[in-house]
Amino acid sequence: MMKRILVAALLLITMPSFSQNKNEAAIIKMLQAQETAWNNGNLDDFMKGYWQNDSLLFIGKNGPKYGYSTTLDNYKKGYPDTVRMGKFTSTILSLKKLSKEYYFVVGKWYLKRSIGDVSGHYTLLIRKINGEWVIVADHSS
Repeated sequence: MMKRILVAALLLITMPSFSQNKNEAAIIKMLQAQETAWNNGNLDDFMKGYWQNDSLLFIGKNGPKYGYSTTLDNYKKGYPDTVRMGKFTSTILSLKKLSKEYYFVVGKWYLKRSIGDVSGHYTLLIRKINGEWVIVADHSS
């Protein structure tokens, strides 16, 4: 009987870390899918990682902009073809759980392009909405 109680206690202790790892794996998978979509020249698929809502916040060199459609339009204007898009590489520097439904990500991005490479850093606020992890705020520079 004591052995069963000990096993049950150990399972309860390890469950939160298991779910956290599961969440982190799902977030990493979503970010990797974005990288693949970008490298395939598909901005519509790239945007599947973002919250499809008018409250999506994107902060870039022109300051804060709101909305999924605005963000997609800005990507399409800034990266109208695969030459400008180049090949995208992203490196996560930090992935921190803020709550059950929020994570904060800090990372580096790099575009290898024939017209000149560019790189920078980003911060992402990621939220679980309707069972899916999506970017609700992106600050890229």
